Amino acid sequence: MSSPGETTQNKQSVIQCDAVYKIFGENAKKMLQSAKGNVDAKLFQEAGCIVGVNNASFEVQKGDLLVVMGLSGSGKSTLLRCISRLTDATAGNIFIDGEDLLAMSNKKLIELRRNKMGMVFQSFALLPHKTVLENIAFPLQVKGSSTEDSIKRAKDMVDLVGLDGRENYFPRELSGGQQQRVGIARSLAVEPDIWFLDEPFSALDPLIRKEMQDEFLRLQGVLNKTILFVTHDFDEALRLADRIAIMKEGVIEQLDTPANIVLNPATEYVRKFTEEVPREKVLKIESVMDPVDSSEELSDLKVSKDAIIETVAEAVLSERKPVAVVDANNKVVGAVHSSKVIHVLFGSRTEKENKD
Repeated sequence: MSSPGETTQNKQSVIQCDAVYKIFGENAKKMLQSAKGNVDAKLFQEAGCIVGVNNASFEVQKGDLLVVMGLSGSGKSTLLRCISRLTDATAGNIFIDGEDLLAMSNKKLIELRRNKMGMVFQSFALLPHKTVLENIAFPLQVKGSSTEDSIKRAKDMVDLVGLDGRENYFPRELSGGQQQRVGIARSLAVEPDIWFLDEPFSALDPLIRKEMQDEFLRLQGVLNKTILFVTHDFDEALRLADRIAIMKEGVIEQLDTPANIVLNPATEYVRKFTEEVPREKVLKIESVMDPVDSSEELSDLKVSKDAIIETVAEAVLSERKPVAVVDANNKVVGAVHSSKVIHVLFGSRTEKENKD
């Protein structure tokens, strides 16, 4: 096993979990010791214990966005609470930037949360008697910042999340989406390295939820935080994640890229979870591009090789000529033909219908 804080690829591991368990119940530790790590959720439940997290081991590297998802009761929020130490794990090891989280004193834990962690939850938890600006500035003032400095930083955060002009509004004067933007701005004001988000958009209506997902992706593109994001919405997970961990009864059934989760499910549970997911939601343009043919004239449109097909399909199909595919340096590395995109959009569905 790699040492805490490092991975085998020598990339920085910000979060590292090794054999983490969270069992609720009076005899939790004793039963876990007797089970020697082989936890059967049903047997534990019969003995009066509830399994929240069952042998979770994984790493999250710097700048990665890991989405933890599953149905209600799967253990996803419990896992987040263990990693942020809002609740103590029953067993296992958790390292944050190589430091042993479970061995930290309360004083050091408070410092860690104040200086490195940002948290956003489903309930906005805004202070009703404070304005938008005052709500955002509040955690900075708790840390000891002057009123002048905290308000200046809060104004920057207002601009970042698109609430310019609403600085002096009270929470009751804002929509649900706007209130959640305030919550996000408040958590970002302290410049956390690690961002924990637990169902942050689930209370919003679908249109506002889509807007907030767009806003979230924009912010991550600018800030490049290390993120643990909990959701029960698989479409949301596919849209946001670098990697997805699917949980069932406290167990991580599979942790992989969105494409591999959908195309190569590790268990029957994951397969059933993903079988109706359209391939265009996970496949990248790179997977359907052809080599550049020097005799072929390309359209003026360019798309990234890393673009998800669903996000660029309409633009590609509107072009009469093949579209250039470029890398991160804007170098043309291939061409995509509309026929290939059409096959992804409609071919696999037609094949499925014919089988049925």
